[in-house]
Amino acid sequence: MPFSSQATSDLTTVFENACKDGEKGLPGVVGVVIGKDGTELFAQAAGKRGYGSSDPMTLDSIFWIASCTKMITGVACMQLVEQGKLSLDDPAQVESLCPELKDVKVLQSDGSLVAKKTGISLRMLLTHTSGLGYTFFHEGLRDHGKPIGFDEFSGHLSDMIQPLVHQPGEGWQYGLGIDWAGFCLERVTKQSLNDYFQQHIFSPLGLKNISMLPTASMKSNLAYMNGRGPDGVLFPRDHLLHRPLVVSDQADMDRCCNSGGAGCFAKPQEYCQILAMLLNDGTSPTNGAKILRKETVDTMFENQISQFPDFSKQGIPAAKADLTNAIPDLYPGQHQGWGLTFMLSDGPTGRSPTTGHWAGLPNLYWWCDRAQGVAGIICCQLLPFADPQALNLWVALESAAYKALA
Repeated sequence: MPFSSQATSDLTTVFENACKDGEKGLPGVVGVVIGKDGTELFAQAAGKRGYGSSDPMTLDSIFWIASCTKMITGVACMQLVEQGKLSLDDPAQVESLCPELKDVKVLQSDGSLVAKKTGISLRMLLTHTSGLGYTFFHEGLRDHGKPIGFDEFSGHLSDMIQPLVHQPGEGWQYGLGIDWAGFCLERVTKQSLNDYFQQHIFSPLGLKNISMLPTASMKSNLAYMNGRGPDGVLFPRDHLLHRPLVVSDQADMDRCCNSGGAGCFAKPQEYCQILAMLLNDGTSPTNGAKILRKETVDTMFENQISQFPDFSKQGIPAAKADLTNAIPDLYPGQHQGWGLTFMLSDGPTGRSPTTGHWAGLPNLYWWCDRAQGVAGIICCQLLPFADPQALNLWVALESAAYKALA
């Protein structure tokens, strides 16, 4: 059942207060909570479409969901694993499909490059143990590409071809692995990743407002991108994932790299229908569409990196301070792991130890608690990442959800 009227009213006030200060608060936000049966327990928009805009944020607003895309790519790849078209543990298959990864070098702390010792498997790509990183989360990788640098959001494949930051399988480093998992999918299916998503995930679930190439209707509802300066004051900024928003024809679309790691735009309520599918063991609770087998979903929610128990405490530097704040610990849970494309952790809100969760760069945060049958997301369009106010609102939303369910 939806939250009680009092719980809904209290949480609505929390959202409105988060956006009350138009200069130093959150510019605008949407929060959604969903149950295992697909029922929307809570949905609220607050604030404005963007800093300086007079338009209100609404539940129809479209967000660049950035790394929230990774879970969708994981679902797609695991469909092909079920069908035997992709293997989780066959590096030869990955490097046959993506020869760019065959001779990739490993970046050393002194800036030199050495040969990699072993191949890269799909499991490594999905668990961030391949050695691929992000320039905005790794200072050595950021500096390696100078004077030109790398732009992971350019839409160009060349920006995705970067050196590794550790030997395959020998560490955990958040980065481009799931983009390359998406390229494996494209090359084995002969489809663009977006077309595959539409055919095998979004259309079966009845979702019309989630895409890597937003429709005119989606773009008309696009939330603005915002920044926060060191003084805490908001300012408008250009959209980071620019190219998919300005492609002019099909040929241009075909040349635009489909980013399995960060490429989707979505209406938050529709993203939550994918979370409900996971809550319901791979089957849509609203229309019965079977997206994955239960045992596949179980595997996705199992810790794949027990050999790296302290991965979340290695921290993330503010390598590009306009894009991210420094993050000393990924999440304050006692039981932590990494499944197939997302983190697993308990935490202070009341969530279960096997809860899957992750985030998107412009301060989006989702969670999916299969044990308690609840999931949700908050969506902002605000940089840099790990904004304290957005994080606090995520905690407030989650905590209120568990309190209401109790």
